[in-house]
Amino acid sequence: MAYKSTRDCLLDLEKNGHLVRIKEEVDPNLEMAAIHRRVFEAGGPAIWYENVKGSPFSATSNLFGSLERSKFMFRHTLERVKKLVSLKADPMAILKNPFAYLGVPLAGATALPLKARFRKPVTMHETTVGQLPQIKCWPDDGGAFVTLPLVYTEDIDKPGVMKSNLGMYRIQISGNDYLQNQEVGLHYQLHRGIGVHQSKSNAKGQPLKVSVFIGGPPSHILSAVMPLPEGLPEVAFAGALGGRNFRYTYRDDFCLSTDADFVITGEVFPHDNKPEGPFGDHLGYYSLTHDFPVMKVHKVWHRPNPIWSFTVVGRPPQEDTSFGALIHDITGAIIPSELPGLHEVNAVDAAGVHPLLLAIGSERYTPYYKDRKPQEILTIANHILGFGQMSLAKYLIISAKEDNPKLDLHHIQDFFIHVLERIDWTRDLHFHTKTSIDTLDYSGTDLNSGSKVVMAAAGEKKRTLATTLPDDFSLPDGFHSPKIAFPGVLAIASPAFKMEQSAIADINRLARHLAQYGKDKLNGFPLILATDDSEFVARTLNNFLWTTFTRSNPSHDIHGVESFVEHKHWGCRGPLIIDTRIKPHHAPPLIEDAAIERKVDKLGQKGGSLYGII
Repeated sequence: MAYKSTRDCLLDLEKNGHLVRIKEEVDPNLEMAAIHRRVFEAGGPAIWYENVKGSPFSATSNLFGSLERSKFMFRHTLERVKKLVSLKADPMAILKNPFAYLGVPLAGATALPLKARFRKPVTMHETTVGQLPQIKCWPDDGGAFVTLPLVYTEDIDKPGVMKSNLGMYRIQISGNDYLQNQEVGLHYQLHRGIGVHQSKSNAKGQPLKVSVFIGGPPSHILSAVMPLPEGLPEVAFAGALGGRNFRYTYRDDFCLSTDADFVITGEVFPHDNKPEGPFGDHLGYYSLTHDFPVMKVHKVWHRPNPIWSFTVVGRPPQEDTSFGALIHDITGAIIPSELPGLHEVNAVDAAGVHPLLLAIGSERYTPYYKDRKPQEILTIANHILGFGQMSLAKYLIISAKEDNPKLDLHHIQDFFIHVLERIDWTRDLHFHTKTSIDTLDYSGTDLNSGSKVVMAAAGEKKRTLATTLPDDFSLPDGFHSPKIAFPGVLAIASPAFKMEQSAIADINRLARHLAQYGKDKLNGFPLILATDDSEFVARTLNNFLWTTFTRSNPSHDIHGVESFVEHKHWGCRGPLIIDTRIKPHHAPPLIEDAAIERKVDKLGQKGGSLYGII
């Protein structure tokens, strides 16, 4: 069915056993977010909060909390849209099997946005920012945020919906220095389409007109986070996926989605910034307070009986994990078709997405050589680091498909084992220093600034990975509790990182101590992690991924046993050491409020709305 509103979607989910209503009054200050996290962790349904403290509006979350439910919402259109997307990857496919693509024209028909003439429900009522659900997700957040905002802007030189940008950039609606009901904070990061639109408006000395849609058909939400090809507007994809054309109108020169539940309109003036944040973000840490654009609020529109949509982010997995899984399901064929020789990529959710990107490519440059080494996959790696949001990858680990055609990037431990069996640390590390990284990643030297490293592995196995330590293994003073995370990876508890100079001296002591064992004795442990808590790192694969790749800056935190620089190339002859300790400049991790968690417990007791769910 084609949903016309959030309410349509919720009633359909409820009818099919995918929704729970919470009838008790719930507090938007921490409690609603805690409820969401608990239900998500339990694999529970979508949630409808009927009674939100301090607001006349109800709310919903966890719509996309599982891949199964996400696919259910788009059950009538998903396959058609996947075929439509696949045509970009292989335009000849429709000629090879025309009957398989019979539904594609229908998907294309609903892609064209329609200007609403009669029914315009979102224009029927107005409210204020202060009346909206003031949802604060983590204890140290700077205020309340809109966490599923669909931020709409147009190109000032080429206005109109077909040249628009619809992106999901968080909106701070209270706290800090924002004037209540008059201003909201607009946070957007690198490689976002809104930045192009604001730059053009700034150049003309004019404010950028912004419309923030909340709610509406779930296809609108997904379209705002889709990595779409250049020239395809998100509103067109929303129509194709939702099976219903994106409907819009204009009020006071602002574009309004007539199917949305709420629309906040306003203007962003050139160079008008204010402190935004902190905000508990999807890497599992707070993004700190920084200056970002201020939007001067014009109006807040809403449809009759609207429902406020939100999500909660934090250390993965969270609801946005399911977003990522659905996006991969839809667009899996596109990226390899754009980059010759690339077979598969996986932006690893457990590591916070941008910190770690895995890839498999072809290695065909010199098939006449017996001893192969990374060549073509290095070319592919350079393409990846220049391609859209993949350019924000901090660690890019790439292997050659020819070494194991059955290798699957979603079997992450197997992939690491494959790479560690083959990689040559004297040759296969390639650094990019003083460059751009994800705005939310605080492992670098400044906001948006850090380094990258490509690790490329191709050829025959060079070593057998170890699962036990040598009998005579020892560590220098201050280092203790060695734990094997998985074959070939050793985590070592290390002195706390206090100052850079002393911290590097500690790692150098460790490297010199390990060098005494010789290259062969530790050959089975090509990767060693210096960490604050080795037991935690080794406990689960996700702990290894999260700690290692969110807490290290390649140029500063990669060291090695018997390291060297040769013609500006850095390498090491023994194991690679990554310093994954928490540094003084890192953002603090997210910690739940114990009193709020106990309050949520009561909802799970007999008689509570979440009994049997959490």
